[in-house]
Amino acid sequence: MEKTLQVCDLKKSYGKKEAVKGISFEVDRGEIFALIGPNGAGKTTTIRMIATLLGPTGGDALVSGNSVVEHPERVRQCITYLPDEAGAYKTMTGIGYLKFMADLFVRDGQKAQECVDYAVQKCGLGDRLHDKIGSYSRGMIRKLLLSRAVMTRPDLAILDEPTSGLDILNALEIRRMIKDLAAEGMSFLLSSHNMLEIEYLSDRVGIIDKGILHVTGTCRELKERYNTHNLEEVFEKAVAGA
Repeated sequence: MEKTLQVCDLKKSYGKKEAVKGISFEVDRGEIFALIGPNGAGKTTTIRMIATLLGPTGGDALVSGNSVVEHPERVRQCITYLPDEAGAYKTMTGIGYLKFMADLFVRDGQKAQECVDYAVQKCGLGDRLHDKIGSYSRGMIRKLLLSRAVMTRPDLAILDEPTSGLDILNALEIRRMIKDLAAEGMSFLLSSHNMLEIEYLSDRVGIIDKGILHVTGTCRELKERYNTHNLEEVFEKAVAGA
């Protein structure tokens, strides 16, 4: 299986504090991999290192064979990163925002238009794209942001809390968008506190706590391994048994 992401003994320290303590995992092409754990577990630090926003203290991560340590500029061409707190320009129309972002990402005019067309297709906002973003609901903004994030068809999409604050129906639509994109071959690394979302979305899960990756596997494998009914109980047992 082709590997989109290979994380190899990745570490991050802030002075004497070890935030990430040498974790390793892989994400296949078209796979949705989720990191779960409590606040302060090291999830966001790990994601930011892979996204080249933070430099590792040790180890490395390869995105489509490109090192985040040696060639971060190449990695940035292969990924997209959508943080939980991302926003859009409320005075712009949706379509204006997509065109503006495409021109930032792609210099070739024709390719930029192809990015916009792809984002329009994926977001499903129709005529509302001609309205100002300030009039959008939270769910509409998140669809717009996700479609913007994937408009360049990256090898790896990194999503932090992709449906945070959304109602049930909008959250379902975002999850379906992610599944459809993965079916096209895009790989995903995501973080979420919503365990039902993780079970619905993820092909595999990694449980991280105090900077240590305790276990990885499918939701079914982990529940069988720890003899539990849900991921919350898996997490409790995995961490307690460390």
